[in-house]
Amino acid sequence: MAESERAKMAAGEWYTCLDDELEALRVTARDALFEHNTLPPRQRGNLGPALKALLGGAGEGARIEAPFHCAYGFNIFLGEGTFLNAGCTILDTAPVRIGTATLLGPNVQIYCAEHHRDAVGRKAGLEIAKPVEIGDNAWIGGSAIILGGVRIGDGAIVGAGAVVTRDVPANATVVGNPARPIAR
Repeated sequence: MAESERAKMAAGEWYTCLDDELEALRVTARDALFEHNTLPPRQRGNLGPALKALLGGAGEGARIEAPFHCAYGFNIFLGEGTFLNAGCTILDTAPVRIGTATLLGPNVQIYCAEHHRDAVGRKAGLEIAKPVEIGDNAWIGGSAIILGGVRIGDGAIVGAGAVVTRDVPANATVVGNPARPIAR
């Protein structure tokens, strides 16, 4: 029996996103996101109930402001006291782990999916999923973009608008496109 596209995605292999099982999972995520993004703030709390149930894990006090968008939800793991400001997008085709007390500014984007470099592969929906890990007590400035396969260390700062294409060491500060270290 052939391996499912979901299994290939989870294994970090090339898979096609044009797949009925994956589409059904994305529809489930969209329903949870609709609830989260449209509930009155006092009723929603830190996380809408359906989104909280969908996430891979959410520590005590983790909060996601609306609006929020993700691809699947089940690959997102938030540490205690983690805060995602309004407009964040996480394309979680691979695990995204965000540490304790880490702050993401408005419109931060995390992209785990990498599309095929060949036009024929892209037309076929081929992508590969690469995980993202952000340590504890990190600060990701507004509108920063973090690409798949990146690790950001504990206490690191990513400047607003930075495009992070490589790992960021603990306690480092990076800015720019592509993001480069600067002295604190």
